[in-house]
Amino acid sequence: MNLINLTDFILEKMKRELPPTIVYHSPDHTLDVHDAALRLAAMEGLDERHTRLIRAAALLHDAGITVSFVDHEDYSAAIAQEYLPSFGFNEDDIREVRSMIMATKLPQTAATLAEKIICDADLDYLGRPDFFVIGQKLRLEWELSGNKIDLCEWYIIQMDFLRKHEYFTASAASLRNERKWQNLKEIEHLCTARCQQNIVKLNS
Repeated sequence: MNLINLTDFILEKMKRELPPTIVYHSPDHTLDVHDAALRLAAMEGLDERHTRLIRAAALLHDAGITVSFVDHEDYSAAIAQEYLPSFGFNEDDIREVRSMIMATKLPQTAATLAEKIICDADLDYLGRPDFFVIGQKLRLEWELSGNKIDLCEWYIIQMDFLRKHEYFTASAASLRNERKWQNLKEIEHLCTARCQQNIVKLNS
């Protein structure tokens, strides 16, 4: 499994083929998920083979956006099927990588430990200090893709997502839950303040 060449190949493919409207699902996000997955794999005691597979899945999990924003996980899995043999992955490897990629599709559905790790890595930022910066990139991506959304509505969506989300692995929960709840409290405060302002404007 040649992960160095695979990394270079996928990042260059994304840089070359992603439309300018994609500012969240970017090569930076791909690397962020890769690093988070590697960290969680070590914390969870994942074996070497599956750690290599999860790294490949992290690198490929959003590559399908070069084809379509909608159902991009399906296209990412197809890209894995097409290109991974050239980087030393056999059919069993590719089947597992494809399964990991599909597990990240919202709502996430993870069965194996590797799938749980990549799902947690994909949403690692929910429990980090840069949550709001990354969240605004996602909102901007939605708007640039034609889905303009009011800030109050955005806060409500984020608040609802944080309330329902749970990390699959104990390692992700121990690393990120405390900050995730802090982020939720701040979102609740911002949502209340913003929506009250909108109500005042409507009634004035």
